[in-house]
Amino acid sequence: MDSPHGASVTAEDFGLKGPRGWAFRGIGIDAGPGSLVAIEGPSGSGRTCLLLALTGRMRPTEGHAKIGGLRLPRKMAAVRRIAALGPVPGVSELDPAFTVAEHLRERALLQRRFDSSLRALLRPRAERAATAQERIDAALDAAGLDPATLPKAERTSVRDLERLEALRLSIALALIGGPRLLAVDDTDLKLSDAERTEAWELLRSVADSGTTVLAVCSQAPEDAITLRTDAAAEGKPAGEDAAGQGTTGENPTGENTTEEGTADAFAETGRA
Repeated sequence: MDSPHGASVTAEDFGLKGPRGWAFRGIGIDAGPGSLVAIEGPSGSGRTCLLLALTGRMRPTEGHAKIGGLRLPRKMAAVRRIAALGPVPGVSELDPAFTVAEHLRERALLQRRFDSSLRALLRPRAERAATAQERIDAALDAAGLDPATLPKAERTSVRDLERLEALRLSIALALIGGPRLLAVDDTDLKLSDAERTEAWELLRSVADSGTTVLAVCSQAPEDAITLRTDAAAEGKPAGEDAAGQGTTGENPTGENTTEEGTADAFAETGRA
């Protein structure tokens, strides 16, 4: 059963095929609301495609999944409304020319425009601005990002952020909308061991607050529910994961799961 906030994530024989082969196949998972789910595997093993399919951004080819009780692929649009993307290259990247303040202001305005009721839109401007700032402050706090510590505070450009700071900003932007599911790509990319630990502590705190987290990585932490997109290649027995929860991802066909194959899957299924 779902909590009022986090979304459960379940899937059975979930797969996505592009023109040159399977991006991923045979995925099974049963994770409750507020879980930390790591999608583990090497680059090119279909990790990003799986992340986007589970958030309603790519249409699967076979099997089914439910996100917060919403069945995929039938309810893709509904799933997109409850699932927010953190950093995903080519889909939800930060603009390097924008400042931190500009990113936050833009996201808050978009959130207010598309998610607010007519009654909320008719509130006095000062009240709307105060509400937006409250949401921004809460999201920054949840992401562990204090703009005052940045080189030029909120006027710092994204291009001047460290990798971990940019990750925190992307997560803060995603959290402004109060999603039930947060999806993050390349969680541990270009991070030192200490930074990687900080990144997982951040995602764990988001999950502990009730929001379910899906995070693509090359190496999952021990306490995460782990989906492996290269289980067959690694010789892992079906159903084995780091938390002993009986979840697995595999490519039993042995077909193309390279970066080229993943790009083909994007072209075949499209993304929203």
